[in-house]
Amino acid sequence: MLKNAKKDQQTVTRDGKPTRTLLQGVTQKEIPNIITRNGITTELYRPEWAVGPDQIRHMIHVNLRGGAISAWHMHEQQMDTFFVINGSIKLVLYDDRPDSSTRGELNVLYLSRMRPTLTTIPPGIWHGLQNIDSSESSFINYFDRPYNYADPDEWRLPFDTDNIPYRF
Repeated sequence: MLKNAKKDQQTVTRDGKPTRTLLQGVTQKEIPNIITRNGITTELYRPEWAVGPDQIRHMIHVNLRGGAISAWHMHEQQMDTFFVINGSIKLVLYDDRPDSSTRGELNVLYLSRMRPTLTTIPPGIWHGLQNIDSSESSFINYFDRPYNYADPDEWRLPFDTDNIPYRF
């Protein structure tokens, strides 16, 4: 064995389900593609899934250039729900909420159109995104409240901050 070699840890179960534990309040739902005679259909949201807000109040579509990083940001009131529609994106979550059972913990999630997944992030969790493809990736982000132009619920840190124990 070569020096410093590390053995892989289990990341999925036998039936393909991730073994990771999500930060408190973060939810994910894998969504099956529906193969039709003329293509592929993917549902993006259904209220009975219990993922995302009870009511969608604002939605955006974001394109990230190859390798681009959008980090770090956090909302005090707003809930984010992400769905990748093109390419592959790494979503990193950091829990700094004082009353959370997962305070100080990280989640590193790999999201792709190849395995459609809705990921909901509650208020108070810092998050950053990186396009891990060399070409453009894009996602839809919807929220439980509309963007407030006069008083944005947006808090930001640089992607290389020492306040979060992760490096893109």
